[in-house]
Amino acid sequence: MGKNKLLDFMGKTEITSPASSFWLLGIICLLFLTSCSFPRIIILDDPLSPEEHINLGIVYEKKGELDNAISEFKKASKKLPLAYLYIGNIYMQKNDLAGAEENYRKAIRKQPELADAYNNLAWLYYVKKENLKEAEVLALKALELNPSNTNYKDTLQKIRELK
Repeated sequence: MGKNKLLDFMGKTEITSPASSFWLLGIICLLFLTSCSFPRIIILDDPLSPEEHINLGIVYEKKGELDNAISEFKKASKKLPLAYLYIGNIYMQKNDLAGAEENYRKAIRKQPELADAYNNLAWLYYVKKENLKEAEVLALKALELNPSNTNYKDTLQKIRELK
């Protein structure tokens, strides 16, 4: 081996120029550095508000990224009970009726004046064709909270037709 020739770390390839030597040294340093642990930055406070998580969840929902939407709505639900309504709606889209029911009930329990949660739970029972008496009561409660909403009237009418 000549004066300006080096073998790579496997001993197979000759490196003939000083530039190549620096390149090899760089790779060795990179391998060393990536094997060491670096300090991690931990964010203690969420930089997004609950409303921003809701908005981001809606964007994900519109793009069809339902699992990402649920993740954002769950982050919002820690401070904004309305998020349970959105989570229930996603579960309805995924045809996970048990998950939808659970979240509509949470929305009602945590925010009893949320008319949409009553209506959507009533609609869920209509879709399942079960608990129709309770569905009617839920639809009536939604109308009591928001009498001008025509969707609630439609839900009530469909439930009564099915009964």
